Parts: sequence; structure tokens; C-alpha cells
Amino acid sequence: MSDFWLSSGHHLLDRDEGGGLVVTDDFLKVYLARPELVPPPEACAAERGLYGALLADPRMPVSVSDIAAIEDADARENWQLLIAFRDHLLRYKTIESAYANLVRNGVGRIPPLFINQLVHLILRNALDGVTDPRVLRAAELFYRTQRVTLHDGSLIAADEETIGGINTQPVSPLVSMLGIPAEAHVDVINDDNAETYWERSDRFDMAIDLTAGREGLDALATAMRLWIAHVLGIEVEIEAIKELNEVDLSWYVGLDADATAIGDMLWNNDEIDEATATRVVGLFRLDFADPSFVVDEVKGEPVYLILAMTPDKTIRMKPQNLVVGLPIRHLEAAS
Repeated sequence: MSDFWLSSGHHLLDRDEGGGLVVTDDFLKVYLARPELVPPPEACAAERGLYGALLADPRMPVSVSDIAAIEDADARENWQLLIAFRDHLLRYKTIESAYANLVRNGVGRIPPLFINQLVHLILRNALDGVTDPRVLRAAELFYRTQRVTLHDGSLIAADEETIGGINTQPVSPLVSMLGIPAEAHVDVINDDNAETYWERSDRFDMAIDLTAGREGLDALATAMRLWIAHVLGIEVEIEAIKELNEVDLSWYVGLDADATAIGDMLWNNDEIDEATATRVVGLFRLDFADPSFVVDEVKGEPVYLILAMTPDKTIRMKPQNLVVGLPIRHLEAAS
């Protein structure tokens, strides 16, 4: 088996005794490589000085006055966002615990790009040792928007940036550093080409079949199970199912905003028109291995997970809903 998702930066981090990701200076310096933060030639002395000091010591304390001294307003805002994010990461023992705290208590002004990068990293750690490339491809839904198309009766999801040709600049500076090619030829992952995923995983140029009853949704179920086990430390079983007809929704989790709205309609017994129903991409049944984690009103009942696409046929999965949306006791107490 080969490595995968080098652009996540996982090789720049240490691991603690429990397998969690621990921030390193090298990892923090990657953020300083972002084009928004590299001072342009016309940058003031305060901005250049702060940048150089952080390159030498990326953990150094940065005061409000240090940032206020920067002349350019956009640069000040960028530095405020970065330092707030960095300080949050440094307050926690692991990346996983820093992420869990963020999604439970609100991400505030932290850019969605930074949150997606954390998901990318944590997933890379959670999926370490997975040998089925389909699971890895399905897991890309956690942190990259997908464009969905119906082709010959199959529901095919491909990376939106890749097929849109808009990814002219890599999302991660590591992509440039590692020399990963920007151009891509999209294939649907299958038995014949699955092993090529290892060498092309950072190009995000393999589509996946998410048709009900096929392997794509089973692979996504596996990725979600491993994510929950890694981030929450709770063992669950997740099974892809074809329809929710006559199912008693004791608890459900929408895996994206549109799925949550559809789940609300089902919960309230509202009529769902055909156009809305066709936007449901995946349905899953989740069962807890240890029911003692579950709140009393749901104990013994399955939880249903819903994945949907938007009216313009995109999937924007929200993996944080699997962290904050399940009916488990310790999250209830922490909320």
C-alpha cells in the first residue's frame, strides 16, 4: 500500500500516545506559506517584521498591538484570523480535540478553508491503514465539494474544482511544494483502476458512483464509521439503505444543509415532492455498539443519516454534524 493525501500535511505532524495529531513548528510554518500571508514587496516594516519573527518561531506570542501596527487593513484581518486559529490549535493536546471543540462551540470567524484542512488532516489519520481506495475516495466528500451528474442511470460524483477547471492555484501550498500536477483526467473509480488512486490521490481526479445499492455508499458508510471512532472514540455500525419508507425517525442527522432540511420535513410528516426526493443521495442506518453512550429517549433505536445534493447538483457534506449531531451523552453534557 502507498501513502495518500500528502497535501493534507500529515507527515509534518507528530502523534501522541493515543494516535492523535500533535502540532509541530513545521506544520505551523505551512500556514505562513499561504499567499494571503506572505508580505508583498510594498508591505510595511511591521508586517515584514512579524512574518520574519514567526518564521523563526511560529509559536511566539503575538499581541493585539503587533497586528494593529500593520498598515494594510486586509493584511491585518488576515493576521488576526491566522493568529486566532493558531492559538486555538496550540491550546489543545491534539488536532482532533481542537477540531471537536471548534465544532461544538462554534467556529466563529475561522475561515471554512481552515476547517476543511483540519478535516483533511484528521481523516488522513483516521483512515491510516485502510486498504480499499473506494473508502478513501468516498471520504473526499468530507472536505471537498462534489458535483453530481446522472449518467446511464448512475449517480456519479466528481470533485467540483477538478471538473470545473477552476483549481488554477492549489488549495494547499503543499501541493506546489510536492510538485503535484494541477491538470487532471477524471475516471470513475472501479475494480480496474482503483489501485491507481494511491498515486493520484492528491489530484482529486477520480469520480465515484453513489447510486443506491452500489459500493460507493458502502464505502462512505465505512469512512463515517472510522471518523466517528477516531474523533469521538465511539464504535458504531453504519449501513447504507435504499429508502426511508415507513421508518420511525427516532433520531436523524443531516450530513449537509439540504439533507437536514429534508430530514426536518420527514420528521414533521410534511409532504416531500418528487424533485426534493430525488435530491437525496444516500440514506444510512447507524447503530451504537455500546448503547450506554446513547441518551435515554433514543436508546435501543437506530439513528438515520441523510446525504443530499443541492438543487444545482452539488454535495457539500458537513462532517461536523457527525460530531455534534449524534444522541450521545457526553456531547449532550458538553453542549
